[in-house]
Amino acid sequence: MSDAAAVDTSVSVLAIDPGSVRVGIAARAAGSPVATPVGSLLRSSSTFWPELLREVREREVRVIVVGLPRRLDGSEGDAAALARNLAREVERRTGVRCELWDERFTTALAERELISAGARRRRRRDAIDAAAATLLLQSWLDSPRATGR
Repeated sequence: MSDAAAVDTSVSVLAIDPGSVRVGIAARAAGSPVATPVGSLLRSSSTFWPELLREVREREVRVIVVGLPRRLDGSEGDAAALARNLAREVERRTGVRCELWDERFTTALAERELISAGARRRRRRDAIDAAAATLLLQSWLDSPRATGR
């Protein structure tokens, strides 16, 4: 597991925005510069791992970006420790390299975007995790470290 490294644009990438209840998922198809929302998975559900493994397998994912929730000052707390543990477990179960990426503000930004798009509260609650994962992944994709620039 690493913090970031250059990734060939011809490979599929999956992003995970870990939450205590739901985990948002986004993806970038091989050859595409754009992250798209996939959905969210209930973290405590017995289907969490089978569904995540299916996404990784069907999309032929070669890199998984896991959101690392840092505090405003950049330090890490309990949520970051849980994200690091999840990344290790994802890497172990999938055999795919996981990278941690700062996800500060992704949920707040995702909610703002959904509000500005006119999404009602119920729709926002259902879509916010995947939207946050999409912002996380797009941030990672646009970074010089991810693209090797």
